[in-house]
Amino acid sequence: MKSTSGHRRKPRVARRTTRPEFLTLAALLVVASVVAGFLALNRPDNTAPTASAGKDGPTGGPVKKTEPKWDGKTHVLGDGSTSYTGPQKDELKPVPLKPGEKPPQFVVFSWDGALEGSDHLFSHYRELAKEYNAHMTFFLTGIYLLPKSKKALYHGPQHSPGDAAIDYATEDHIRDTLGQLRLAYEQGNEIGTHFNGHFCGAKGGGDWSVEEWKSEIDQFYDFVEKWKTNTGFKDVPPLPFDFKQEVTGGRAPCLEGQPNLLKAIKSYGWRYDASSPGDFQIWPAKKNGIWDFPLEMLPYENGKYQGLSMDFNFLYNQSNGETKGDPAKYPQWEQQTVDSYMAGFNRAYYGSRAPLFVGNHFEDWNGGIYMKAIDQVIKNVCSKKGVKCVSFKELSDWMDVQKPATLQALRGLDPAQSPDWSTVVK
Repeated sequence: MKSTSGHRRKPRVARRTTRPEFLTLAALLVVASVVAGFLALNRPDNTAPTASAGKDGPTGGPVKKTEPKWDGKTHVLGDGSTSYTGPQKDELKPVPLKPGEKPPQFVVFSWDGALEGSDHLFSHYRELAKEYNAHMTFFLTGIYLLPKSKKALYHGPQHSPGDAAIDYATEDHIRDTLGQLRLAYEQGNEIGTHFNGHFCGAKGGGDWSVEEWKSEIDQFYDFVEKWKTNTGFKDVPPLPFDFKQEVTGGRAPCLEGQPNLLKAIKSYGWRYDASSPGDFQIWPAKKNGIWDFPLEMLPYENGKYQGLSMDFNFLYNQSNGETKGDPAKYPQWEQQTVDSYMAGFNRAYYGSRAPLFVGNHFEDWNGGIYMKAIDQVIKNVCSKKGVKCVSFKELSDWMDVQKPATLQALRGLDPAQSPDWSTVVK
């Protein structure tokens, strides 16, 4: 299938569960097995701290990146594709919760394969984020900055040179994407990675070794740091950030391969991963010293079952994966999608305040109803009192400064549980 940007993706199989909307803690700890093709869910490691020194950190966590001291000048890097222009502006300033304080309701809107295609959805959501004082995470696919004429430079693990499961971008779309990356960063949004070839299933991320994942990551950096060399564009200014400094996490295609990916990313200083196959709507923890930010199970169809917080899963449940289903049902499906997101939001907002994670793509499935639904959700939630629509990087910053005892208490809350906060934040 193709989106309007020309990016072909293998749909992700939807997950269902008949768990009740209010989940007991015991139920949270007994996670049902996922559908065929997904890895079994494991409870995260709640105790592994993020290290600050050593090759992989003294406790096996990632090496923390140190922001270089800035002299107030722009420093062009490498071949002129990127530059260092100082710390990113307008970022959330993380502070520990005070005793008895209710946590903010964090909401993270994230986008896989960020490309400014003919649909102009990258610019649309960047502008919508600015309008509602929100920050988002845009996961860039590395080969979207690599011209098709140079595709042989990409060696996807276990695949022939130049092979990819998605289309290479046109030169016009590369130019447009570079412009959106610049504006997105300057407005406080995060640029993460969706890696390169979007391989799923056999010979995809789930089959890759640690070293093969490292090769995929190294090639991502190579493509985004050398787009000027590869494209020959001489009239496009360097991006205003250093990818090695700013990229601190990503999401694997089709949510495959997280176990080896987590082992691979430690030496890159990444702080989170959003590739988990999914989990209940609870406060995040760490896996192998890395913050684990999964897609979440939301109440679908008034709580009849739980489904993941991503457009693929609505597509599968509503039109059996057909991207052009019955047009007569579009209004109903759009409203169902909005209602599911809002049910998940309200469950946490009036309950545990666990962050809400939304992962989508720039697409036009079923008449664009999933994009229209996200538009409504952004307008509904980002303007509410106590809500902070942030990037994954900003959420990592906030989680890092909380007391371990506070985080442990937050993780013990059921999604819909509205506690006496003085007993949670001490």
